Amino acid sequence: MNPIRPPMLEHLFSYQAVLRAPEIIGPVPEGIRVNFYVTGGTMDGPRLRGTILPVGGDWLTIRSDGIGVLDVRATLKAADEALIFVAYHGIGDLGADGYEKFLRGERPPTLALRTVPTFRSSAPQYQWLHRLLCVSTGVVDFERSEVRYDVFAVG
Repeated sequence: MNPIRPPMLEHLFSYQAVLRAPEIIGPVPEGIRVNFYVTGGTMDGPRLRGTILPVGGDWLTIRSDGIGVLDVRATLKAADEALIFVAYHGIGDLGADGYEKFLRGERPPTLALRTVPTFRSSAPQYQWLHRLLCVSTGVVDFERSEVRYDVFAVG
């Protein structure tokens, strides 16, 4: 059977955020817990522009198979001052030996990320965000403590 139609992607915006040094909780039953807190950032694109407020972060779990499971929450401030809450889950693959390497303090310089963000805002001009299914591709630069994403709506 053929698919009805392949999905189309619409680029909404890109953003970069600066992160504080990681807060390493360490090994727990689910994996290694590491918290990255956002200190600010910017977003720019065809559908959304503004800043990333210095709140929120990523409550990351690195599983024993080397997969980093993201749990991110942050607040965006649009150019018109409206606030938008973003939350997303996703993954970053540190490799089959990523768990052991992280325990030894070894991190790759960068890590590719794949996420599924959702947005919430009470501002009337951003109600369209509630109707979207979004995906994003990103990269974290561990050496610069920075993360960048491109966010797309699936149509």
